[in-house]
Order: sequence, then structure tokens, then C-alpha cells
Amino acid sequence: MKALKITALGVMALMVTLAFKQPAKPVIYLIGDSTVRNSDKETWGWGSIIGQYFDLDKVGVNNQAMAGRSTRTFIKENRWHRVDSMLKKGDYVLMQFGHNEGSKPDTNKAGYRGVLKGTGEDTVSLTWPNGTKETVHTYGFYLRKFIREAKAKGATPIVLSMIPRNQFKDGKVLRADKDYGKWAREIAEQEKVAFINLNGITADKYDVWGADSVKKFFPSDHTHPNKMGATVNAQSVVEGIRANKSIQLNKYLK
Repeated sequence: MKALKITALGVMALMVTLAFKQPAKPVIYLIGDSTVRNSDKETWGWGSIIGQYFDLDKVGVNNQAMAGRSTRTFIKENRWHRVDSMLKKGDYVLMQFGHNEGSKPDTNKAGYRGVLKGTGEDTVSLTWPNGTKETVHTYGFYLRKFIREAKAKGATPIVLSMIPRNQFKDGKVLRADKDYGKWAREIAEQEKVAFINLNGITADKYDVWGADSVKKFFPSDHTHPNKMGATVNAQSVVEGIRANKSIQLNKYLK
């Protein structure tokens, strides 16, 4: 009888605990390259800034981006597998790639992270010196993989175009609207997910500010911004979210 009484009390305590247990809050996972996550010393990624614009009591931010990675190597190095293993229903995945995809894919050091251009089903087969075989796909193929696998977990994928580099021509910053930005938009439209034209939003600001002002954001090269530059890009991400009321992340913004 005593044992039964203890068991009943234990069950009751468990039921009370479960009744008051708060559901896990949604998490915003960030995947991308060094412009999303950097050393936060001389150069910064906007992923280190973005959290200050959200109510972190209601939503978490988990920056899984890694410097030097392309869509291809983010998968190849199992970084996407790690993110995918953590995803749950109600989470979000913000993806921004494009800076490291441009080399011709081959087995040399320069070609390790390159992808095929476009959004099609083209492939190239590589054989590495150790005999390992690898099939390389297009930029769009890899984005599509992220999107579909995030959806399968009940998460909401959002595609962002890459931030603009500090490169001007005839007084205007060069944009990615003919290649990686264009392809990112096309994949988002095909997969019916939200697209944030981060490249265009920040580029519009750069055009107004001019090359002399913009160069203060880039301490060492034309790709990696300092904290001020990363803050500009984080603000552009927020502007892109606010401009699209269908993006449910709006309810977590401050």
C-alpha cells in the first residue's frame, strides 16, 4: 500500500510539472559564411548583431554560419546536418550564401568550395586523390536542399541574397542581381518561401552614402565589414522582414 501511495504521488507530481512546463521557444538558425559569422574583432558578421532586434525572451538566435563556407562545403562538412538535427517545428532557418561559390569546382584547393552556376540539375563528378568521389551540384540545388529539409522538420526557411561587396562602378555599388542574388530569389519563388533581398536593401544605402563613406565599413578587404558595416546589414535584414508581413518573424521583432 505504501509503495502504491508513493507511486501515485510521483505520478501526480509529474503531471503538475508537465502542466506548468513552458514549451521550448522557437529558434532562428543562421547558416552562411563569414559575412554572417566572423571573429567579431576587426571584422564582424551580421549574425552577431541581429539578436538585439528580437525579443529574446520569446525567440532564440543560433548562429551556425562559418567563415569560408559555400553551400556545398556547408553540407560536405556536415554543418548542415548539425543544424538539421537540432531543428524542431516552429523554428526558422535564415540562409545567406554566395560569396564563396564562384570558383570552378575541382579537386584543387581553389575548387574545393566552388559550385556550378545557376539553379538547374547540372552536375559534375570529381574524384579526389584518395579515391573519394563527389558529385557537385548547382548553387540552386544546395539552397533547395536546405529549404526542403528545413520544411520537413516543420521549420520555416527564409532565403537571403548575399551582402554587397565594397565594389563601385560609375558611382554605384556592384550588385548580385545577375547571378547569386538572382538565383537565390528564383529558388525562393520556386519553393514558395520568403526571400529577403539583403543585397539590394544594403546596396540602396551604399548608393546614397557613396564610395568614400562606405569604405569605412571595410577595414581589410572589399568583402568583410567591421561592426558598423555588420550592423548596417543586420538592420537591412530587419527591414526585409518588416517589409513582408507574411514572415512570421515579425511578431518577435522589438
